[in-house]
Amino acid sequence: MRPRFLLVSLLIILSLVLAACSGAVSPAPAEQPAAAEQPAAETAEEAPTEEAATEGGDAAAAGPLECTDAIGCVEVAPGEPIRLAYLLSISGATGFLGEDSRGSVEIAIDDRGGQLLGHDIELVGEDTLCSAEGGQAAAQKIASDPQVVGIIGTTCSSEAVAALPIISEAGLSMISASNTSPSLTNPDPATGGVWMPGYYRTAHNDLFQGAVAADFVYNELGATKLATIHDGSPYADGLQAVAADRFRELGGEVTFQGAVNVGDTDMRPILTELAANPPDVLYFPIFEPEGNLLASQAKEIPGLENTILIGADGLFVDSFPENTGPASVGMYLTGPHVGGSDAYNELLAKWQEKFGMTPPSGYHAHAYDGTNIMLNAIEKAAQVGEDGTLLIGKQAVRDALTATADYPGLTGTLSCSEHGDCATGEALAVSQLGEEELNGNWPPPIVWPK
Repeated sequence: MRPRFLLVSLLIILSLVLAACSGAVSPAPAEQPAAAEQPAAETAEEAPTEEAATEGGDAAAAGPLECTDAIGCVEVAPGEPIRLAYLLSISGATGFLGEDSRGSVEIAIDDRGGQLLGHDIELVGEDTLCSAEGGQAAAQKIASDPQVVGIIGTTCSSEAVAALPIISEAGLSMISASNTSPSLTNPDPATGGVWMPGYYRTAHNDLFQGAVAADFVYNELGATKLATIHDGSPYADGLQAVAADRFRELGGEVTFQGAVNVGDTDMRPILTELAANPPDVLYFPIFEPEGNLLASQAKEIPGLENTILIGADGLFVDSFPENTGPASVGMYLTGPHVGGSDAYNELLAKWQEKFGMTPPSGYHAHAYDGTNIMLNAIEKAAQVGEDGTLLIGKQAVRDALTATADYPGLTGTLSCSEHGDCATGEALAVSQLGEEELNGNWPPPIVWPK
C-alpha cells in the first residue's frame, strides 16, 4: 500500500507543477482587459475638450456643474431653451418705438439660426406702455420668471427708471436700444442719477443729443433765442435741459422752458405764454400725439409765425408728418442716424423680407447691436455640462457686458462703460421734413451734419 501511496502523491505534485508552468491559472487574462481599457479612459477625458467645447462658452465640464456666481445662476437643462425677454412699448402712441426694436431683436436671433450654445433661443416679453406704471408692472412679471437670462429694453426712459430697481434686485441685466435720459447711467443720486447694476444701453446718451440740437440751432441756423417744451418725462425733461444749457454756453438766450402733461390736447395756453417773448426756435422733445398737436397749434399763435419748430427722436416716426399735417413741412428732427453700410442695408432688407416694411423708427440698428451684445455676454458667461446643461452666472453676464470693448456694431464701434453707456453719440443727426414726408416718404433726409 505504501509504495502505491507514494506513487499517487508524486503524480499529483507533478501535475500541479506542470499546470503552473503552462499558465492556466495565471492572473494575466484578468489584467489584460484593464490594460486594454486604459487608452479608452484617456480618450474619454479628452472628448469634452475636443467635442463638447462650444464657441464662447466654457468647455464642457466633467462632472456636475457648480454655481459659484455671487448673485446666482440660471440653469438651462438639455433640450430646454435659453429665455431672452424684452420690455418694450408695443402698443398705443409709442408702439412704433417698441415694434422698431422688437423686429430687430427677432432678426438678430434669426441670424444665429435661432440658437445659442446648442439651445434654442426663446423670446418672451411684456408691453411697458411708455409709462412708469407700465415699466414697473412689466418688470415685476419678467423678474418673477427664474429662467430669464437677459432683457432687451426698455423703450422709454420713464419705464426704465421704474423697472430698474426690480431688474437689478433680481440680479438680471438689461440693455436698451432707445433709453436716452442721462440719469440712467449717472450713478450719483445727488445730481439726479438713478443708475443701478445691470443697466446698459446702445442708445446715445442725451448729453450728446442735446448738444447736437443746440449746436445746430446756434451754429447752423444762426438762431439766438431758444424756447423748450417737455412733457415731464425723464427723457423729455433731461433732453431739453441739456439743449438749453448748451445753448446758453454757446452765447444764446433761452427765453422759455415749460411743460405740458401727457394727454393734454389744448397746447394754446403754453404756446401763447412763450410767444410773449417770441423765440427763433422752439425745441419740443416729446411724443405723439402731444407733439402733433403742439406743432399744428403753434401755427395759430400770433408771434410764432416765423418760429422754427424742432422735435426729437420721440417724433422720429413715419406717422408724424401725416398726423400733424402741413405744419410738419419744414420742421427739423434730431435723432439717431446710421450710415448706409452694407451691413445696415442687409438689416433693412431682412426687415422688408420678414415684416414687409421698413423699420418704423430710428432705433432698429441699436436694438440689433444690443441683442448681439447681450447674447455674446450670455455665451461668454455660460458653463457647459457634458450633457449640454448650461449654468449661466448672473454676475458673469454683467461682467461680460461691462467688458464689451470695440464691438463692431451697425451703430458704430461700441464699448460699454462701468455704468452702462455703450454708445459714443456718433450715430446722431438732424433731419428735415418736407412735402415728400407728408406724402409718405420715410425716413427724411439728413441735413446736418452735411
